[in-house]
Amino acid sequence: MLGWSLTVLLREWSARVEEASRDLPHGVRGYQVLSAVVHDAPPTQAALAARLGIDRTVMTYLLDKFEGCDLLERRQDPSDRRARRIVPTDHGRRVLAEVDARVAQAEEELLSTLPPEDRRVLRALLEHAATGAAPGEDRCAAVARSAGLTQEA
Repeated sequence: MLGWSLTVLLREWSARVEEASRDLPHGVRGYQVLSAVVHDAPPTQAALAARLGIDRTVMTYLLDKFEGCDLLERRQDPSDRRARRIVPTDHGRRVLAEVDARVAQAEEELLSTLPPEDRRVLRALLEHAATGAAPGEDRCAAVARSAGLTQEA
């Protein structure tokens, strides 16, 4: 019963996030990249690729596309001139905020059959159970793996 429930919810969540992120280059994969860049300290290109499980060559093409759309930029790392830090642009931050809002709305719609307090409790319980099942796991990388966006999937 738990397996079926989680499978149905994940399937529906994935479809809704795909729809919410359709305007980004590379859809959900692009959403994962932009989210990681905006919400964390500016990563290097290699670290971002490793974190999300994306081949470094593929990451180069993804970042080229994002730079072309003015969503992020590569800046020379002041402590290592061989490395480039990936930094979101103001436009990239605004676009991510819009996509985040669409994702939040999609999640609310997905759980709309539950009263608001039950939604809050369900989220808290699921987060607690997931944290216990995979302590210390990188959340962004875990979502990328489960959505089939990495070579490991």
